[in-house]
Amino acid sequence: MRLIFMGTPDFSVPALNALHDAGHDICAVYTRPPAKKGRGMSEKLSPVHECAEVLGLDVFTPKNFKSSETVATFASHQADLAVVVAYGLILPESVLSAPEKGCWNIHASLLPRWRGAAPIQRAIMSGDKQTGICIMQMEAGLDTGAVLLRREIDIDHTDTASNLHDRLMELGGDTIVEAINEYENLQPIQQSEAGVTYAQKIDKQESRINWLENANQLDCFIRGLSPFPGAWFDAEGDRIKVLAARPVETLPDVKHKAGEVLDAGNGAPIIACGIGALELVRLQRAGKSAMTGEEFQRGKGLKPGMLLL
Repeated sequence: MRLIFMGTPDFSVPALNALHDAGHDICAVYTRPPAKKGRGMSEKLSPVHECAEVLGLDVFTPKNFKSSETVATFASHQADLAVVVAYGLILPESVLSAPEKGCWNIHASLLPRWRGAAPIQRAIMSGDKQTGICIMQMEAGLDTGAVLLRREIDIDHTDTASNLHDRLMELGGDTIVEAINEYENLQPIQQSEAGVTYAQKIDKQESRINWLENANQLDCFIRGLSPFPGAWFDAEGDRIKVLAARPVETLPDVKHKAGEVLDAGNGAPIIACGIGALELVRLQRAGKSAMTGEEFQRGKGLKPGMLLL
């Protein structure tokens, strides 16, 4: 097919490579404009932009699609289909309808569960056992279009947002190639209104650990926010991120307050929760490198009896 590809971050790159390797004619790549970063405020190309340049593809970086000229340029590519994955701009109806077969989105959840911006993190934080990739026919609503192809994977009890992201981005590339190859046989399935959930963008303030939750819930919460923005707690004025933890099954018979540091000897710190306790496996102080729980305790560690906030 003659394709327009629209994407911006690392998550989009495997799909672009997969479509290129499959021999499709990628007539244009759309990505967010270069961002100014660093002390010198030099322009930084998006990962998709860098990949497209390596592949020798034409790149377009409009700030939005509000002007008639931008929409006309998009339509002038005369594409069969536009593939959209984590592009980062809202597409008006004039763009969605321009390609002959419309626009398909690669979405990292099992729709209608987790429509929206942060489906990978929300799935882990909520303790979901499965997630996957949906190839969706785009329409004006937020991730409301018909699903053309769905591929599921299990969420392991050790998965973090980082490694699940990497698994799903590879699956996304494989699935979009499969969907285009099987286009004539695909049966669009309208999404049910039952089971709709929204994956709101992660707010840094919501990433604070509430020790009143049970240990298993907090384990999911921590893994879903690892490594960014990172679940955190306050200890004597220091903000400390928890990048990995594990529930502790056997606890002393003595009652403890939620957030109380338990005596862990020379090992990693163990914190009492509303139900159960968590061993903090990997931590990071603000402005410092990440370290193991044991390394953390050998430095300015958490003292038994301390109550974390």
